[in-house]
Amino acid sequence: MSSAKQDAMRDRIEAELGDPLRALGLDIEAVDITPAGKRRILRIAVDKDGGVNLDEVAEATREVNRVLDESDVMGEQPYTLEVTSRGVDRPLTLPRHWRRNATRLVKVTLSDDESVTGRILEAGDDAVTLEISGERREIAYDEVTKALVQVEFNRKTTDDGDEEEV
Repeated sequence: MSSAKQDAMRDRIEAELGDPLRALGLDIEAVDITPAGKRRILRIAVDKDGGVNLDEVAEATREVNRVLDESDVMGEQPYTLEVTSRGVDRPLTLPRHWRRNATRLVKVTLSDDESVTGRILEAGDDAVTLEISGERREIAYDEVTKALVQVEFNRKTTDDGDEEEV
């Protein structure tokens, strides 16, 4: 399938699923269609404030199946559906991604090729405030060329719910 056809199909799938998933309180974060022999794999990543749990992913899967079964968007070629959470390996591209990752450590590449690593303190509509080496720094989203959450294995939660380094 050509890239243009795949993009059109992806857009149509997002349009079909947007309202039903929003009714469940979920946002569509990604739609990926990958050829797999005579089949295709349709991966749909969903998220919401506070993250999604397995029950919500299962409910989203049922709803996506229902909507796709009632639609001709996938055509006649068979496919396998995978509904997942957003995951930490996806780049932060929208303000809601930054907000949902508050307190997490992120590596940010800026438009001037500077790279910084800091903890998300606040995420607004136009900028994020990071703590970098004990200093607060506000960075406008339009200055960010890439941002990824860093996995921290030694981080624990204190009794009052705050997280601290070990």
